[in-house]
Amino acid sequence: MGAGREGGLLAWQFRDYAERHQDKLNLWLHLYAVPAFIAGMLAAALHLLTLNTIGFVVSLGFAAIAFGVQALGHARERLGHEPYRGPADFVSRVFAEQFVTFPRFVLSGGWMRNVTRRAGHH
Repeated sequence: MGAGREGGLLAWQFRDYAERHQDKLNLWLHLYAVPAFIAGMLAAALHLLTLNTIGFVVSLGFAAIAFGVQALGHARERLGHEPYRGPADFVSRVFAEQFVTFPRFVLSGGWMRNVTRRAGHH
């Protein structure tokens, strides 16, 4: 793995987030797919609490599709993500990115800077 995870998962993930999210189509896909993932996961949790099996499965499917859309966008990036260290690392990194890191990227202005950057300027 490249740089260490000093400062914890969220700090490590945000450190080079802008560099790993440069492709304009990927940025736009994330802008819609991340909230869709969050909505799907929150709905799945609600359906689980109310023991609504069909709602739970449909909500998980919705979240999975949203995540798949993001994966298609990530495939367009010049610089991919660091390899996962295993299932627990995958889950923690995905949920951190969806619920914290991408919203932070948008709110900090990183998304807008990258989506309005002219081609060839990094």
